[in-house]
Amino acid sequence: MDYKEALYFVAKCLTISLEDRNKEAIEKQLQLNNINWDSVVKISTSHYILPAIYCNLQRSNFLHYLPKELVNYMEYITNLNRKRNEEIITQARELNTLLLKNNITPIFLKGTANLLAGVYVDIAERMVGDIDFIFSKEGYLKAITILREFGYSEVKKDGYHFPAGRHYRRLQKKDNIAAVEIHSEMFRIGKYRKEFNYSFVKKDSQVIKDVRILSYANKLNLSIIANQINDHGFAFKTMTLRNAYDVFLLSKKTNAKDAVNKLNKLSHPLNCFLAACYEVFNSIDSLEYNKTKMTASYLKLFNSQFIYPKETKIRHKRLKIFLSIKLWLNILCKSIIHKEYRVWLYRRLTDKNWYKEKLVQLRFKK
Repeated sequence: MDYKEALYFVAKCLTISLEDRNKEAIEKQLQLNNINWDSVVKISTSHYILPAIYCNLQRSNFLHYLPKELVNYMEYITNLNRKRNEEIITQARELNTLLLKNNITPIFLKGTANLLAGVYVDIAERMVGDIDFIFSKEGYLKAITILREFGYSEVKKDGYHFPAGRHYRRLQKKDNIAAVEIHSEMFRIGKYRKEFNYSFVKKDSQVIKDVRILSYANKLNLSIIANQINDHGFAFKTMTLRNAYDVFLLSKKTNAKDAVNKLNKLSHPLNCFLAACYEVFNSIDSLEYNKTKMTASYLKLFNSQFIYPKETKIRHKRLKIFLSIKLWLNILCKSIIHKEYRVWLYRRLTDKNWYKEKLVQLRFKK
């Protein structure tokens, strides 16, 4: 079982609770007893979907095909994640109540929003980092003040912070499990902000159990945006299965192709992600996409990474360097115009701890 076979096996496992054809195919593979479980665990862990794999195998009564030690490990991680998510839901509801009392309404985003909306059969399935929500420009500033007064403070205590981009610096409160990101925008890249922003998603947002979240169509779009745009998946021609699993589940609640087609500049990169999902999840109807020459070209490059791993590694390394240079040039340009960027740049370049962190990262990569 090579890397591609292991990845596609893991991906199909994510769908077996809802797709009978994939369930039958996975059971046949399991019966052959030729699964490379080390590769499966490595992929599941790196894509943050180990609990989701466990939950799907459990619901399908397939756990008896797995090594007992592996089942015990997966169960342990899943139980830990369930407990964490229960605390995240409690914290998110507390924040929602606090903000509503102060006459501003948060729209919850990403993993926390999916937990609050009941997207998953078992809340243990989704591994969540921060609690994210977005506000209008006025509500954004007010939310920062309210959370600070409520005991939230910066996660990083280095004394200087990057000028606000799509969200305020991460905040945390003592004895609370998750950090919080207060968003004013959804993109790192400015060129897409006019198309997909607070005003756009607010129009058809929905309230579930007193909590406001995006419509299912925009939840699906944002799940793709997080990978394709903010994490440069479109440039690297890669996908994260955690995002892909969210898209799969949300495609059962809304028409994925229609959701993507409602956008303009974003339609192509989002459609390409749908195409990759369709490929990896084994041609699932709800993940149908617009078949064009551009998506065919994208899929060709997407699949080439499995055929030519060395060449892909070189291409990714070059792309990382290019994106890093582009980022620093952008910061330099902004520092000429804006004082806050000049101050941040000076503090960063004179921060000895930052250089130490970079040296540690370089040694770790080697």
